[in-house]
Order: sequence, then structure tokens, then C-alpha cells
Amino acid sequence: MKNLGVLEGILFVVGDEGIDLKSLCDIMNISDVEVKELLSQLKKNYEADDRGLRISYLGDAFKLTTKMEHKEYYEKLVVTPGTNKLSQAALETLAIIAYNQPITTSEVSDVRGVQSGQLIRKLVAKGLLKEVGKSDLAGRPNLYATTSEFLDYFGLATLEDLPTIDINNNDGEASETDLFASIYKDEENI
Repeated sequence: MKNLGVLEGILFVVGDEGIDLKSLCDIMNISDVEVKELLSQLKKNYEADDRGLRISYLGDAFKLTTKMEHKEYYEKLVVTPGTNKLSQAALETLAIIAYNQPITTSEVSDVRGVQSGQLIRKLVAKGLLKEVGKSDLAGRPNLYATTSEFLDYFGLATLEDLPTIDINNNDGEASETDLFASIYKDEENI
């Protein structure tokens, strides 16, 4: 039973990147037959009506996804006024993408030091980010960039209106620049 929990945790941690069968075998140090059996058990657990997730096999990778039959609730979540506030993590992610676009999820995660896939998906759902192509990196991950809604939200005419960041400050410390002092209110929580 322990391996079932380990598998579920791995699928949660890898997020939208997903993970292939070989990697699961290597990480869990078990055979592909055992991993397939665990995936089957976990998938069966998620099929219950009182569960909101499922295991999907997309692009040669296993990943946790939401159930399509709950789609209407997720859509409400995205458009509900109380959920349209941006957290510090969301602002940080937007800043990284705005200054480095186009950029992949893994590149954003590397800069932030934490997995950013779920946050990027939320920002795409809110219309502040969009997929703009595929990277030439292995696996051809999606490239993300900001949208015109992003510019509107932060009161910018173009990306050139973003504040410049002086990383070579004379006193050796990074300058504190309020990158996104929005003209709108309630941007603190995602």
C-alpha cells in the first residue's frame, strides 16, 4: 500500500509535466509490471464519484488531471471575482515570464526554485499568459508569454513600459523595484 501513496505523491509533484513509465520504475525501484499494477489501482480509486482527479496518459507521460464532468465548477473558479486576486507567487511568476518571454515552465521553475506548472496553468486560465509555441529543448515543452490582458491588468501600453531592473547596483545589493504596482486593487491572493 505504501507504494500506492508514493506513486500518488510523485504524480502530484511532477504536475503538468507528467512522468513516463521508465522514470517511475527507476524512482520507485520496482518493475514496470508493478508500476502498471499500481497505476491501475490508483486509477480505479479515482474513478469513484466522490473523487475529483483521475490519471491520464498524455504525451507519453502519466499525470493527474481533473475530471471532465466537473468542468463547469472549474470554469466558475476561474471567472469568480473573489478568485481574481494575484498572490506574491503569481506576481513573481508573471515577472519572470514578462522579462524572459518566451519561456518554458521548467525554466520558470528553475528561476523560482519551486514547481510552477500549476501556477502557470492558473495564469493561462485567467488570460494573463498564453502558449506561444514549442521549445527546441528535449520533449518540446510549451513556451509561454504574456497577453494583452496582462498589459491591461498592470496598466501597461507595451512590454517596453515594464520597469528596468538594475542588477548591477553600485552597493552590490539588488535594488528593490516594485515590478507590478497595479493600478487595480486586490491583487494579493491567487
